Amino acid sequence: MLIIVPPSETKRPPSDRGRPVALDDLSFPELTDLRTRILDALIATSARPDAFERLLVRPSKAAEVARNTWLRDLPAMPVLDVYSGPLHDGLGATSFSTTATERADRNIVVTSALWGVLRPADRIPPYRLHICSRLAGMDRLEPTWRTVLGDLLAQAAGPDGIVLDLRSPSYQAMGMPTGLSDRTVALRVDQAARGGPRVGDVVAKRIRGQAARHVLESGADPVEPDALGDILAERWPVRLDAPSRSGHPWTLTLTAND
Repeated sequence: MLIIVPPSETKRPPSDRGRPVALDDLSFPELTDLRTRILDALIATSARPDAFERLLVRPSKAAEVARNTWLRDLPAMPVLDVYSGPLHDGLGATSFSTTATERADRNIVVTSALWGVLRPADRIPPYRLHICSRLAGMDRLEPTWRTVLGDLLAQAAGPDGIVLDLRSPSYQAMGMPTGLSDRTVALRVDQAARGGPRVGDVVAKRIRGQAARHVLESGADPVEPDALGDILAERWPVRLDAPSRSGHPWTLTLTAND
């Protein structure tokens, strides 16, 4: 089983001390050259007068943009300690059981506009970079990563088992696992209002993180989309839809509990 986790825009601040990121030590070393190019472009872009426009952030994020210029020097932290958005809050990696921690180390990869794809044990500094940012001297990031990540995700998934994709469409555009649409399941949350308030984006993201946690804590390794649906149906009403056309993933939709 492989669980593909997106990054979050919000990140915890760096530690006061510690070793900086070592690019050569990160998982998936075949990405080192591209990571280096994007890192250098992000540092240069963050020092430009048009940095806010290029990075798609407001001036209120000036401190985070300025921090980007020191990314090679900032203390690095384990990947799942860096991200702090609602999906990662729902995942709750800091309170995993021993079993779930071991499974997460084997089964989770985290995609990133800066680093491409990482394992939980990798250590990175907090950064500010959206997938739609326009870095100086570089093409758009989605197609740049798409040239390499599809095959890499397929290799990480291995020969069998479900691929559970928690990403939004914008981060799925970085690359889907090549040739694995028959066992890739995109997780969605039904946000429509049915006699009550609409489920907001923050709640939907948190539920997706909780769903991944539920699978990890279950100890199960589903090999078919139906089996994954059965696991998640223990906690949420689910709807499983087959791919709409060849090459597209299955879609598993959760309905938020009252």
